[in-house]
Amino acid sequence: MSKSVSPETAVPEVDELLEVADESPEALYTLMAAHGWGDGLPVVAPTPERVERMLAGCPRSPDEVLAVLPPRSGACTVRMAAVNAVMAGCPPDVFPVVVAAVRGLSQQEFNLRGVQATTHSVAIMVAVHGAIVERAGFNAGTGTFGPGWRANATTGRAVRLVLLHVGGGRPGDGDASTQGQPAKYTYCFAENTAASPWPLYPQSRGVAAPSAVTVAGVEGPHNSHDMWSTTAVPIYRKIASVMTTLGSNHGPMMDSEMFVVLCPEHAAQAASEGWSREDVQFFLYEAARLPVRVWREHFPFRGMDVPWAKSIDDPDVLMPLVSRPDNLRVLVAGGVGKHSCVIPSWGGITRSVTLAVEEW
Repeated sequence: MSKSVSPETAVPEVDELLEVADESPEALYTLMAAHGWGDGLPVVAPTPERVERMLAGCPRSPDEVLAVLPPRSGACTVRMAAVNAVMAGCPPDVFPVVVAAVRGLSQQEFNLRGVQATTHSVAIMVAVHGAIVERAGFNAGTGTFGPGWRANATTGRAVRLVLLHVGGGRPGDGDASTQGQPAKYTYCFAENTAASPWPLYPQSRGVAAPSAVTVAGVEGPHNSHDMWSTTAVPIYRKIASVMTTLGSNHGPMMDSEMFVVLCPEHAAQAASEGWSREDVQFFLYEAARLPVRVWREHFPFRGMDVPWAKSIDDPDVLMPLVSRPDNLRVLVAGGVGKHSCVIPSWGGITRSVTLAVEEW
């Protein structure tokens, strides 16, 4: 494991090597538990040979610091990311995504210190976009959020192991989450570009690259099901109803992001009626509302982060869930079946980050 450094002196220290005579799953399990390492699942032994295969072709120096990760302020070098990718079971083809995701976590707007340490159940979502989805074997279709695909499962797990080992986000120590959530093991899916009627999601965030990754501090997916409607409006009203839950951090914090991940059929219905991604955002912004009296009954301070909301006096005025349509991040993933999902964020104290993926 890497030693700690302060954010002000973000320089890597010499990694400590631990010689292990027996790399059997049983022996590694015991070793990891004794040191407080790992996520509780079996790992692949990060032998020098395996780490070098992971690093092969990477244009960055193995000792380059990708990020300084709170709360421990650990310096994650390229090599350290590779060690954790090996332990997670990653094939080398997905390592460029892991590198880009770790870089994204260090961006100031992401607020990783808060994400790691909060009592909320926030997990790190990794969304993969573009050419690398097919090239590295990510599943963007049926079951994209679920098990059965090595690229998805291991990439999300590698990011979590980095957060545990380098960032120090262990439950009860660096991670104070009251209940946690299963997505804290792994949370990686891919945008279904072929089935999307709109431009690649990163383009909507100003990232023009063949491949990209988005990291976000979010809850697990909340399902929205509509197999009956033959027009877009009732489909998206159902999605809006899922969005306006009082129990998420969007209740007290209006200036928050929320991801809306549409299945291909729901997206196609909207597009067939001439809706753009921006039209979907605006419709949901208008539809995902509750009366001011409901919001303020539960959150008397709601709207304090949005100046225009302070002047609303009529208790029956419908106040939106978020402060502007662009806070609703819309993309397409999954297969057939007419199930979409809503993914609330930790709130207005974190922002998702989309970065280009450097392929090699």
